[in-house]
Amino acid sequence: MIELPVIQPGQPQRTPKPNWLRVKLPTGPEYARVRRIVDEQKLHTICESGNCPNMGECWGEGTATFMILGNVCTRSCSFCAVATGRPNEYDTDEPRRVAEAIAAMGVKHAVITSVNRDELKDRGAEVWYQTVVQVKSLSPATTIETLIPDVKGNWDALSRMVEARQEVVSHNMETVERLYRRVRPQARYERSLEQIRRTKEMGHRTKSGIMVGLGETKEEMFEAMDHLAANGLDILTVGQYLQPTKLHLEVAEFIHPDTFDMYREEGLRRGLKYVESGPLVRSSYHSERHVFV
Repeated sequence: MIELPVIQPGQPQRTPKPNWLRVKLPTGPEYARVRRIVDEQKLHTICESGNCPNMGECWGEGTATFMILGNVCTRSCSFCAVATGRPNEYDTDEPRRVAEAIAAMGVKHAVITSVNRDELKDRGAEVWYQTVVQVKSLSPATTIETLIPDVKGNWDALSRMVEARQEVVSHNMETVERLYRRVRPQARYERSLEQIRRTKEMGHRTKSGIMVGLGETKEEMFEAMDHLAANGLDILTVGQYLQPTKLHLEVAEFIHPDTFDMYREEGLRRGLKYVESGPLVRSSYHSERHVFV
């Protein structure tokens, strides 16, 4: 198990993580195999870039969430560990390498996400399309979830991103409406809801994720669930926010597992088809369960 750090004299006192947030360190032969394939193909994963606490479990089962279009994001969200800046030119050969890696891993379900590429006219939509097409070509039995970024209202780009026969299309809200400007300063709550609604109208299974522990109230969470249900959302994930570095937003509260159980029940009661809710839940955690709900 990961041990909590020893606080040295003069260091700021952080609230220690509760026991239910402790995770095992990545280890084992299957983890090593996935690590080797990712490195050989020179690919990025949100598991690493996002400091995901479930990396050891998921990689140990031979699965990973691939991050395309580089590992530098044009956004500066205050919760995210992915590097922010001016991205390099994207790699047009990346779709082939992602497809070959997924085939080599032999996964039954793959998750693909990306950084925001606001500087690109099509927001990276063509790379998205080609990645899914090439994965399906090499691994026709593999189901795919695409976790796509905010396209800033470029609905033609959205259409291209989602027309390659992926089984689930996800776009994370991340937080409640009141906290949006603080958590996602370059995004808009209503625009993300519209992106989910348009995705549903195109005939796709829709999914989104919310982090808790940022200072939201239960009533604000219920309101967000109502908004998502009204805009055609099928699947919601709810997980604990964990501060990736001291430069990011601090955790306002560690939410008790009983509250996560309550959020699951409330989401279902409010019309969502499936709710994955727990302290260590992340967008792609157990995502293979979300394909056929």
